[in-house]
Amino acid sequence: MNSIVYFTREITPEKVLELYKRAVKDLPGKVAIKLHSGEKGNQNFLGPEFWKPVIEYVGGTVVECNTAYDGERNETRKHKKLLEDHGWSRYFDVDLLDAEGPDMELVIPNGKVIKKNYIGKDLANYDSMLVLSHFKGHPMGGYGGALKQLSIGVASSYGKAYIHGAGVPEDIWTADHNAFLESMADAALSVIEYLKGNILYVNVMKNMSVDCDCCAVAEDPCIEDIGILVSTDPVAIDQACIDLVYACSDPGKPHFIERIESRNGVHTIEAAAELGYGTREYELVEI
Repeated sequence: MNSIVYFTREITPEKVLELYKRAVKDLPGKVAIKLHSGEKGNQNFLGPEFWKPVIEYVGGTVVECNTAYDGERNETRKHKKLLEDHGWSRYFDVDLLDAEGPDMELVIPNGKVIKKNYIGKDLANYDSMLVLSHFKGHPMGGYGGALKQLSIGVASSYGKAYIHGAGVPEDIWTADHNAFLESMADAALSVIEYLKGNILYVNVMKNMSVDCDCCAVAEDPCIEDIGILVSTDPVAIDQACIDLVYACSDPGKPHFIERIESRNGVHTIEAAAELGYGTREYELVEI
């Protein structure tokens, strides 16, 4: 059965909220709103003003986790300051999920590569999640979207190293590449199961650089803005974004596609579909 992915070519804060309402997904209890806070120096991330209408409508708490690499987000003190500098904590309630240990450990009995996932322990305070993703390229994953937000995004600093290292944190940058991609799919599964599927996904295809928002020095966008997508299926929404990139006629497309293909980015989607928490078959409903 195909998943529904709502899509609009008009990219505004108001359209994000309109598509959120169209999805008609109940997010019960206390809602965690997962987004990317943006590394210091990055020029492409989507800031608080863009996400403000949907966050205020949902009334949830913006959540983030520390990184596993050097920068301004790898330690709680620095990350909290950056959240202030970028305006997140000025506008919204913000919770750095792994600000203090110990991490929460989620088991993944059916994981392809990893059998456990380490996430910020504060996720225990939430009942559902709105995942706000800026779709773009990524230096290691090939692309970043909903699946990356669920996996690397929700993982604690240690958990990020664990996923990147395919279960061996010391191998953070040297693990088998496909094993790393499959570990992301495994980790995303653990978060979905923990929240009992009470998650809605928004992907915004704007400011699409080949580099992630985690890069302090990132390439400028190389491809035209495409639109906003909303779905209850993280596999379908990421697949739809990939398909829209391939279908566009922008002259910058080959550079963006090279980033995805050279990192085998679609393999994360393939692995997630095989794990059974989403489908690559979807119906794109344009609004």
